[in-house]
Amino acid sequence: MLFLVLFTSCSKSEDQPQSQSFIMLGTVCRITIYDKPTEEAFSAAFSRIREIEQKMSLHSETSEIAKINAASGREAVQVSEETFRVIDKALQIAHLSEGAFDITIGPLVKAWGIGGDDARRPSDEELALLLPLIDYTMVELDHQARTVYLPKTGMALDLGGIAKGYAADEAARVLRSFGIERGIINLGGNVLTMGTKQDGSLWRIGIQDPESSRGEYAMIVQLDDTSLVTSGPYERFLLLDGEFYHHILDTKTGLPIDSDFTSVSIITKNSMLADALSTSVYALGLDKGMKLLNELDEVEGLFFTEAKQVLFSNKRHPYRITNTEYWE
Repeated sequence: MLFLVLFTSCSKSEDQPQSQSFIMLGTVCRITIYDKPTEEAFSAAFSRIREIEQKMSLHSETSEIAKINAASGREAVQVSEETFRVIDKALQIAHLSEGAFDITIGPLVKAWGIGGDDARRPSDEELALLLPLIDYTMVELDHQARTVYLPKTGMALDLGGIAKGYAADEAARVLRSFGIERGIINLGGNVLTMGTKQDGSLWRIGIQDPESSRGEYAMIVQLDDTSLVTSGPYERFLLLDGEFYHHILDTKTGLPIDSDFTSVSIITKNSMLADALSTSVYALGLDKGMKLLNELDEVEGLFFTEAKQVLFSNKRHPYRITNTEYWE
């Protein structure tokens, strides 16, 4: 996991948390409830996540995304209101990031296969053939008919950089409908906190040290009713003939992005926005990424750099550094 939820200041007798976890969205999805936990609430929240996966997964032959991709170059496909809304939001963020975040990256994701059983390094010739298919400005949305059209055969959408955030937001909405006010939703490192601890103190979330093994954190962030999402090259990668290839791909070259960062974390109320921005800022690099964040309201960022620095966006939050190796 990219984050560690730290329980050092609360005891089971005080909060009596209950947790459940399942493999969904290609990762471990864990929900912890600290008040009024019921089997019905857990079941409803996980069912909602599964529903989103079934509609938006690139790797399902029956998902709405798969149907859009299969119809590329032929016809528009009508989708559900929520799939249309997520695609529309993704295209807005693509525009904000000048294409650094681009959901038409599907052909590249499939070609590399990083994180799957058939991961490989595509040839330069193959990448050159795929790059003309990567362009978010070509996606045609009909808001009235609620259809999505990819005009070039072979184009493919991939919502992997935004769907987990949307699922976290929706799981929280479902839990609140059951009267749940305090909990933590962790979808493979996309963390969304609900309320505060029983004593009113903030949740303490540990951010993975990008230079160390899993489970070692470099910083503690204190949050309430907020989402924290991190992107970094250590999440999924391919080691081949001594070369390191990570999963965050450059839409201009087709190769893994050469970024200033080893880790980018976004903090904001909306987990879907945090999810997409974490990838966007990592891809944009220090100057453009910082500029983008500082133009947005109620969005904060913190970054680990190749130079072993910790940097913050202009807004400030109650961060606490726990590994002084990174702090100058």
